[in-house]
Formats: sequence, C-alpha cells, structure tokens
Amino acid sequence: MAGRFLSLFRPIGRILPEIKKPERKVKFNEKIFWTALVLLVFLVMTEIPLYGLESSQGEQFNAMRVIFASNRGTLMELGIGPIVTAGLILQLLSGSSLIKCDMSNPEDRGLFTIASKVFSIVLTGVQAGAYILAGMYVTTSTFAPAVILLQLIAAGIIVMLLDELVQKGWGLGSGISLFIMAGVAQNVFWMTFNPAQGGGLLVGGLSSLLSSTSNSTYTLSTWVIGSASAGTASLIGFIATIATFLVTIYLNGVRIELPMSYAGYKGFRSKYPIKLLYVSNLPVIFASALFANVYFFSQLVSNSLKSPPPGTNIITDVLGTYVNGTSVGGLAYYTASPRSILGVAEDPLRAVIYLGILIAFCAVFSLVWLEVGGLGPNKVAQQLMDSGMQIPGYRRSSKPIELILKRYIPVVTVLGGIIIALIAGFADFLGVFGSGTGILLAVGIIYQYYELLMRERAAEMYPAFRRILGE
Repeated sequence: MAGRFLSLFRPIGRILPEIKKPERKVKFNEKIFWTALVLLVFLVMTEIPLYGLESSQGEQFNAMRVIFASNRGTLMELGIGPIVTAGLILQLLSGSSLIKCDMSNPEDRGLFTIASKVFSIVLTGVQAGAYILAGMYVTTSTFAPAVILLQLIAAGIIVMLLDELVQKGWGLGSGISLFIMAGVAQNVFWMTFNPAQGGGLLVGGLSSLLSSTSNSTYTLSTWVIGSASAGTASLIGFIATIATFLVTIYLNGVRIELPMSYAGYKGFRSKYPIKLLYVSNLPVIFASALFANVYFFSQLVSNSLKSPPPGTNIITDVLGTYVNGTSVGGLAYYTASPRSILGVAEDPLRAVIYLGILIAFCAVFSLVWLEVGGLGPNKVAQQLMDSGMQIPGYRRSSKPIELILKRYIPVVTVLGGIIIALIAGFADFLGVFGSGTGILLAVGIIYQYYELLMRERAAEMYPAFRRILGE
C-alpha cells in the first residue's frame, strides 16, 4: 500500500495531463518515428523566443545549460532542470525511507509518477517566478512577466509530456536522455563549425585567424589556447573533446567479471560484470544539479539585494558576489569551473577548490545512490539468487554472494565517482566543447541507445527473443 505522503497525490492525478501506454505492440520503425518527432519538437522549442521578452541578463553558467538542455531567452529557458530536480528529490526521499514507496507495486509506482509530475510543475513555476522577481528579464509591458511565467510553465508541461511519451513505450529510451544528448551534440557542432563572429573553431575561427583586417583581435594564440572567457572554442579544446570521448568510451568498457554458475543447469557457467563506472554518470549529474542551484539562488539573492559589492554583505559573500552579472566570489564562484586554460592560470586556487568540491560530492553521491538506487551488495546478491545464479564452490545462498560483492562494489563505486569527477573537471579546464560533464553524459546515453537499438532490432527480427529480453 502507498504511504500517506504519496496518497495525497491521488486526487491530483485525475486532472494531470497524461500519455497513455500503447495498447498494442509498437513496431520498431514507429518507435523511431515518435522518437524523432519528440526530438524535433524539443529542438524547435529551443529556438522559439519568449513572447514579451525584450532582453535578458547574461550569465557565466552556460555549461550547466548544456547539461540541462536549456537555451537562454527561449521556451526552453528552464530545460529539463525542474524535472531532474523533482525526480532527484523524490528518489532521495524514497531511498532514505522518509516516504514509503514500493516500486514493485503498480499502485505505488503510479502515485510516485504523479508526485514527480506535481513536483516538476511546482518547481517550474517557482524557478520561473524567481527569475522574473529577480529581474533577470527586461520587459516593457505590465503584463509581460505574467505572460512569460505562463509560457515557461506551459513549456515545462510539454517537455514533461514529451519525456512521458518516449518512456511509456511509444519511443526509444528516455526523453530526458534524448534532450541531453541533443543539447550536447548541438553545442559541440556549433563550437566546431559556427561561422558567425569566429564562434566555431574550424570555420569562424579559421576565417577570423586568416582575415587580413587590421582591426581583427583574433590571434593564433586565441585560436590554439582560447581566451579566459568560458565557452570559447580553441584547438586545445577540440583535441580535448575528442580525447574525452575516447577515454570515456574506454572506461565504460572496463569491468571486473565475477564467475557465476546456474543452479538449475549444472556445468553452465557465466560471469557477472561489475563496471568501473558502477553508478554510471549519476554522481556528476547530481553534483551539477547542486552547483546549478547554488548559482541560481545566489544570483537570485544578489539581484534581490541590488548586487552589493564584495565584503559589504555576509549573505552574498557566502553565497556569491557578482560584478556585471559575473560571479567573483562565494560558493557560486568556487562551484563553477574556469573552463579554459587561461581561466585556470588566472586563478589556480579556484580551479583546485572547484576540483576538490566536485570530487568530494561525486564520491558521496556515488555511495548515496548505491543504496537509493538499489545497487548495494545485498540487493544485487538477492537479485542474483532470484535469477538462479550462485558462486561456483559456494553453497547456494545470498550470503556468500553478498560477502564477495562487498569486496568490490563499494570500492569500485567510490573509485568510479572520483574518476568521472576528474574527467569532468580536467576536461573543463582544457575547454572541451559542450563541457566535460556533457561529454560524459553524451557518451553514456549514446552507449545506452546503442544497446537499446540492438535489442529492439533483435526482438523485431526474432520475436522469440522477446521472452528472453523480458518484453
């Protein structure tokens, strides 16, 4: 039975918009069509400007926009941030047993989904309202703020439904993953080829570099190293982007394989893989979400207090101080990567503190998700027992399996969290296109889609495999 907290959302579920599950088997080509349509709608929304918006303040946290698939001043101003944050809050509450939820129970699972929707809509409204109240948007009409708020809430609901459309079985994979991958790919493409004002390394940058105009400030060192400003395309950043892709692909294949046998089939052996990146990229997603919220609330407080100078207000000194919209101190400053070699050289202490904070949070979030996500040794041991597997040479019991898994899983989990933090941190220091975290997420999502496409294709060609694949 659902807990008291989740039961509160039962009446709300009757009025919330919902995508129904398909009542028939959706063919592979049809899933491709719906997935492509969802992606197209999302990309169009990233280009539609908010009605009634004259202009908006600039910001230095564009790397987070890549991760959360948002675009400044458009319908996708908030991106998938509220959805991810709502899911994270509920997962942590459920995993820590603060709310009762049995995900194996269809009723609880349905109420959990309704609660996630409600939290997503509420957080969309709160974040949009905070942007407007903090003066992030410049408008001339009296009714413009209300119109902008309604647009952002409506866009948030549409994104939520697009994600649900994909996840309910009409499409492939997850809408959230699809949007993140599209955002990273779009950013990498434009930083590589964008011809406008030297924006792209291999088109605009080369054109500016080879330009013979005397007033051109674009130099060979700028093309190779980049500038101190975040998000500048450079040759080193381009090489680092390729290297980060290759290293991440390699690490996704590194694993420890434990020998296993099937109790019902004597002599039949198998192996249970424990990946080096055991909890995947989730820790760096959580860390990025936390850093983004620190930046957002610090900017909100600073704007509310009329951006007091550093050293004049203890609240802004702790949360973050801003000069012309750019953070220069506080938590907002030290939880944002320099994102270029010159930026690291200008303030090495900031780079060291940022990397230390990122590593610490990724290691902690790795261990937290081990229990919250049901990936701990005891849960895995029970799952292996239920599937009829055992350790060769040991009696058939979950205890020996759990003891052996405890030797590897906690160590691999923390080590994997530290490794992805180092990759994300150093990749940003070298100025990778799309941010280090974005590249990590893109590689993981592409790998998941590759496995999913292979499974779907095999099930389409050989229907008998559906029983084996659990479909």
